[in-house]
Amino acid sequence: MMKCIIIDHESSSREILKKFINDLSNLQLVGEFGDVASANTFLQKKNDVDLMFLEIDLPKKSGLSLFKDSNNLPMTIITASDPKYAAETYEFNVVDYLLKPLKFDRFIRAIAKAEEKMKSNESAASIFSNNNDFIFIKSERKYIKINFSDLMLIEGLKDYVIVHATHGKYMTAMNVKTIHNKLPENIFFRVSKSYIINLNFIDDIDGGFIDIKEYKVPIGRSYRDVFMDFVNKRLLRR
Repeated sequence: MMKCIIIDHESSSREILKKFINDLSNLQLVGEFGDVASANTFLQKKNDVDLMFLEIDLPKKSGLSLFKDSNNLPMTIITASDPKYAAETYEFNVVDYLLKPLKFDRFIRAIAKAEEKMKSNESAASIFSNNNDFIFIKSERKYIKINFSDLMLIEGLKDYVIVHATHGKYMTAMNVKTIHNKLPENIFFRVSKSYIINLNFIDDIDGGFIDIKEYKVPIGRSYRDVFMDFVNKRLLRR
């Protein structure tokens, strides 16, 4: 089931989308918002959203500002009254562009595209085994083996992640949530919406950053308390 949110300032459009979502058993609505700021706040705290329906012509800030202000956003289906923004959205790799008034048959086709993209991200990009201490990732038509002992950190960039290993960097089509769910929890820790770290590679923690080799990894606000609680439980005291 795909968890989804609606971002649209028009209550009538939200009601239509809610009805469409409720009519499909593979969708679950977890939030609805009338502006970018409230939606972004929600997304910063909740990292398991799979899909968002986004209107572009929003008050105060355009819906497209989400792509410029945030990394590792959910899959996106644009809902708009005007086709003039379609070309601009291509660079953000959106799933589909739906014109208002919204039609249910067109909505179903967009959801099918989202499901296909989700399956592709989860299965084609990487191969995992919980019984091994390594992973394979698909990068530039090659399957690269990376031992957990070499995997320093993972950085999320929209629909891709960069795996930083001791022997190189590798980009693969996957989101941070998917790869985090597959990694062993006793070794890897998610410290923000965009970063997962290997605990064995931490050099030090300085304010809001974790130093790992040459990298300074920011600790996200909504992840800080959990991470520092983990650290403090292992802190040597007099």
